[in-house]
Amino acid sequence: MSIFYLGSYTEMLGRNFGGSGTGIYVVELNEQTGVLTHLSTMETVNPSYMVKSPDKSFLYAVSEVVQIKHPKVKAYRINEDYSLSFVNEISVSGSLPCHIEFQNNNVFVACYGTGNVIQYKVNDDGALVNEISNIKHSGSSINRERQEAPHAHQVVIHPNKNQIFVPDLGIDKVKAYQLKNNLLSVDYNSDIKIPEGLGPRHLVFKKDGKIGYVINELSGDVSILVRSGSSFTFKKNIKSLPDTFTGLPSSSALRIHPSETFLYVANRTLDTITIFKIVTDDLVLVDYTYTQGKTIREFNISPNGIWLIACLQDSNETIVYRILLNGKLDEVYRSTSFTSPVCVAF
Repeated sequence: MSIFYLGSYTEMLGRNFGGSGTGIYVVELNEQTGVLTHLSTMETVNPSYMVKSPDKSFLYAVSEVVQIKHPKVKAYRINEDYSLSFVNEISVSGSLPCHIEFQNNNVFVACYGTGNVIQYKVNDDGALVNEISNIKHSGSSINRERQEAPHAHQVVIHPNKNQIFVPDLGIDKVKAYQLKNNLLSVDYNSDIKIPEGLGPRHLVFKKDGKIGYVINELSGDVSILVRSGSSFTFKKNIKSLPDTFTGLPSSSALRIHPSETFLYVANRTLDTITIFKIVTDDLVLVDYTYTQGKTIREFNISPNGIWLIACLQDSNETIVYRILLNGKLDEVYRSTSFTSPVCVAF
């Protein structure tokens, strides 16, 4: 048995984007069969991203809404039966908080709508205390519709635990920060430029911290980053969409397998998961898995590397794949029990 938390969109953020879920679903994964069982639900507004504390005692979630609707970051205690108990919440001084991370008794939140990164202090009892840092990005790029302003999309803790990187879709940069005296500070010299118009969305690092992979939402390309001194340089782009694809790219997520043998990339529009084999500092295409659902928003890989759980936002499906030894995905279970699923936290 394995437990994970499934976030959902509970209201619409725009005419064609959002959902009608209930909040955070507590889900049991049968490790033998891949069957999912709904254990309980914590009602909350648009918990589009979540993170656990390192000791697995607390869960933190954003409430992704526009600024006029008063977005929040919320803390929950994880009970013995895996249900959640509300601890407290703090207002987010930004719009559309879309990603959250935890490090050194701090919670970090990236705000897509206002292009800023916020740091919150956390007490030993798991409660959010106060905002201690709020840094706003500046600039734009060549896609006038999507890159008219900064759009911070993720907060990534580097394996060295001192550097923090924030992919910003609006300015085609991965912004660099450091934790100095446990306070977020800018590191302009380590910013990573991504080719114009690609729109960096999410980033993952290998465990040794020497190579990173960025999925670019607006192009479907994976940018390979290689460590150079204290920062990273852009090496090359690898297409994650097939040559036959003629639609509008809308890449949404990427994950590295715990073995670091494979990289998985999700693409909306086509609703596929692209599988790459990691070969030193390069990627080799393995396969495309077509989800047969609508709008793959996020997915996650179980800590033991056996299962991949995919969230299909607009078809209200949660798909369980068994990860085969060759990296390919074998669907074993498909659930419609969870409405508008958008993220998975193990």
